[in-house]
Amino acid sequence: MAKIRRYDIDWIRVLVFDILIIYHVGMFFVPWGWHIKNDVIVDWFQLPMAFVNQWRLPILFVVSGMGTRYAMSFRSGKVYLKERLWRLGIPLIAGILLIIPPQVYLERIVNEDFTGNYFQFYPHFFEGIYPSGNFSWHHLWFLPYLLLMSLLATPLFLKWRRPKNKFIHWFKERLEKSPYYLYLFTVPLFFVEAFMEPIFPVTHALIGDWYALVLYSFLLLYGFILIGTGDVFWSSVVKLKKIAAVIGIICFPILIWFWLNVDSSFFIPVLKILNLWSWIIVIFGFSARYLNKEGKVVKYRNRAVYPFYILHQTIIVILGYYLMNLPIHYGLKFVIMLVGTFGISWILYEFIIRRTPFLRPLFGIKSK
Repeated sequence: MAKIRRYDIDWIRVLVFDILIIYHVGMFFVPWGWHIKNDVIVDWFQLPMAFVNQWRLPILFVVSGMGTRYAMSFRSGKVYLKERLWRLGIPLIAGILLIIPPQVYLERIVNEDFTGNYFQFYPHFFEGIYPSGNFSWHHLWFLPYLLLMSLLATPLFLKWRRPKNKFIHWFKERLEKSPYYLYLFTVPLFFVEAFMEPIFPVTHALIGDWYALVLYSFLLLYGFILIGTGDVFWSSVVKLKKIAAVIGIICFPILIWFWLNVDSSFFIPVLKILNLWSWIIVIFGFSARYLNKEGKVVKYRNRAVYPFYILHQTIIVILGYYLMNLPIHYGLKFVIMLVGTFGISWILYEFIIRRTPFLRPLFGIKSK
């Protein structure tokens, strides 16, 4: 595979992580379970959050699979594994020890499960597994999941990266005939959704979280496969983007109706997977059409996205703790938390993390 840079993939990664930050700010205001809550719950926030919740995590795993395909074009399996352990393992450990404890501490303070200052609480962070205990990786669950999947899938990646791999070549020929073959990827996802989701609810605990592990593993593999087809994939999503948007626009409100009115139905997993995959195609299609352009902004933001991801939720919880009972409108609280989270994350990244050599690997930043 020729060494190229897809700036649309960089933009997708940046924008989806931006949406993740906005989503986590929103979790402070909706009735869904989260670490701390505003004194006023905002029910209408649930609809836009339910919409992005369908595809925000799946597309991250697809993009990770794409990045893996590019990375393995110029690395041996051994070098790739070493890099995965370094880029995912070290930030995970550092995040658990340094970034997550303040979140758990403030949750315990709000729920009156602990009294005392943060330094008195810190030794208790290692007592038991969250939620009954305190030890957790909270929002950093993405890192151990991606690390485990990458390690287990490496033999398959090594096989699929070979020139003229039969499976990749077969799928590429299908796509050349019709972009609608992209919807073949929904078939395995439907079976996972229909038969595993009811039995294994998502926990993000890794152990026993079989539905999430299998679903996200498929999506990681899909990203690898799609990049292996080369320009055929990009031309296919550009051709299909408007049709996929129509499918998504139709599926989402029907899905909401089923959720509100039907306890269980064959149509729920069908609608959910069609909706999920259609919006992923839409995002790739419009990004390929309009965002595949080199620029300083996307380069800078792509380098900063990992530290922002690691830092953001702790900043949200801290800001929320001081805002939760203030007698001001929830809209103003939302703006303060959103601007504060992005602003503080940027200040920490630009003036401390990026400029401090020993901190760079703790936040997944490559050495200069």
